[in-house]
Amino acid sequence: MEVIQARSAGFCFGVARAVRMAEELDAPRPRMLGEVIHNRHVTGALEARGMRVLTAPEEARAGDCVLIRAHGVGREVYRILSERGASVVDATCPRVARVQRIVEEADREGRQPVMIGDPDHPEVRGVGGWCRNLLVFSGPEDVARWVESPGARAAGGLTVVSQTTLRREIWEESLKILKKECTNQKIFDTICDATHTRQSEAALLASQVDAMVVVGDPKSANTKHLTEICRSRCGRVFQIESADELSMEDLEGCERIGLTAGASTPASIIKEVKKTMSEEKIESMENFSELVEQYTKTLNTGDKVTGVVTAITPTEVHVDLGCKQAGYIPVDQLSDDPSVKPEDVVQVGGEYELFVIRVNDVEGYATLSKKKVDANKVWDNIETACENKEVVEGIVTEENKGGVVVSVKGQRVFVPASQSGLPRDAAMTELVKQHVKLRITEVNKARRRVVGSIKAVQQEARAAAAAEVWANIEVGKHYTGTVKSMTSYGVFVDIGGVDGMVHITDLSWSRIKHPNEVVAIGDTLEVYVISFDAEKRKISLGVKDRSTNPWQVFMDTYKVGDVANVRIVKLMTFGAFAEVVPGVDGLIHISQIADHRIEKPGDVLAEGQNVEVKITAVDEEKQKISLSIRALLAPTPAPADEDEE
Repeated sequence: MEVIQARSAGFCFGVARAVRMAEELDAPRPRMLGEVIHNRHVTGALEARGMRVLTAPEEARAGDCVLIRAHGVGREVYRILSERGASVVDATCPRVARVQRIVEEADREGRQPVMIGDPDHPEVRGVGGWCRNLLVFSGPEDVARWVESPGARAAGGLTVVSQTTLRREIWEESLKILKKECTNQKIFDTICDATHTRQSEAALLASQVDAMVVVGDPKSANTKHLTEICRSRCGRVFQIESADELSMEDLEGCERIGLTAGASTPASIIKEVKKTMSEEKIESMENFSELVEQYTKTLNTGDKVTGVVTAITPTEVHVDLGCKQAGYIPVDQLSDDPSVKPEDVVQVGGEYELFVIRVNDVEGYATLSKKKVDANKVWDNIETACENKEVVEGIVTEENKGGVVVSVKGQRVFVPASQSGLPRDAAMTELVKQHVKLRITEVNKARRRVVGSIKAVQQEARAAAAAEVWANIEVGKHYTGTVKSMTSYGVFVDIGGVDGMVHITDLSWSRIKHPNEVVAIGDTLEVYVISFDAEKRKISLGVKDRSTNPWQVFMDTYKVGDVANVRIVKLMTFGAFAEVVPGVDGLIHISQIADHRIEKPGDVLAEGQNVEVKITAVDEEKQKISLSIRALLAPTPAPADEDEE
């Protein structure tokens, strides 16, 4: 006889979590509101430790510490407990809590919450306490009857959820009807991953064995569902609560027996049932030793184990460790990077090395950490990187006194301000959340201290880029550069590891007083090499296009007698210079500024002002232009002679 145990039999994460919280409850007057889970053995053990069961929140007294069971309760229960002076420890399964939040949000939005599940199940009743009116349908038959009623058409938008332990086929058949008859709906598949996995494994196993044994409390809904699923695929199915109810006569003649258990069944009971079956005919059991070794392997805190991810939720990751304990990784034990999502770190079906933080052999679960294993690996890599002077990558997580902290695959690396790569007066906060490259400069394993330098990598990169520039530079070559600094006479532009100077006269064809009139620090400029001195490491750059002759542009555009809109660029005692086209100025003599005598050009004009002028003369040889404002002004009438009056 071969006994084959389903991999996912026994406590799910939510149940294991609730039992753990109940066991760890340290209060003078511990209470549980209803049975913490549907298993009398677990409940009995908790009662033996002094935890009394309350049947209603009104039974609570001031000073009681009340545990909310895994099934969850309605919002009103919390209010009653608070009013009665009781403290609360909430062991609601995170998956159930999510369903509660969904229906609560639907109620606020004015949508009709709909739940597919058992109306009498405590989880469903609890969810109903988070909205004004929860419609509950046990399956597709109930849904079909409802959609034909007048009330269904008046229900408006629907928000549909499922009981977490619902059979998937019931959910899918119900949805087919709702999708066909109701158009405005939001559907949330809230069936627990562990439940679906457990049911799928049970169905597969039942189709391959001569008999199935399902272990669980008679009141457990998911145990009942497992039994129903198994009976649809196997002719001999037995649901028992413990090994005491097992009749080996019922299994007479069976060569292969499947074993599964509900989510509220402790590992110890499953183990006892399996042991009872195995001891009857141990001599004929195939692979007995292998199975025993697999499922009785003991884990200890501090062990390194290998596990396969079976499910990912926003709060934890479920792991199959290939032994009697179920494993889970709290989300804060996945990575030191708080911005990382669980699915960014692990994938369902992936195999990972993990560190055992805590073990509960009695109830069959182990709390695991991935980041601890990763941290140890990273530490080894950090030491190697320091020894080999390798460049590593990380993200700046915070500003610290005197510098910043960079997370390199979970390892904190301190970078002093002097090694940040920022200017001396720059704020360190500029680097926070930035991805950076750095070199490890110091490792002190005893103090768990690591120091790095971003500047060192930047300098090396700049030196390499500079070498590339000097190796290939030539007059006339074009570069895309960044303005690094500015003076009154020009700007310095980084063309890739090397700074070149653009003199103010080479910035623009227009007459400017300061470079900030046309560029700013940080601007990107297209420049070309005017000249360079490799020995002195000096480069002269230009911006204005020398292939374009501004005088020719003027000659092609204007002729004597034309009117032009010009910009006053310089005031002199004898007149004003005005820019006709970029790079070409003309003179407005003081006598041509107004139709009357003026003392100085500044009495009428201002630098930067735009005015209309007439081109009165052009000297092509000397490239000089005469302009006149007066020529465009209407003549002022002469004053009348007094004798003529």
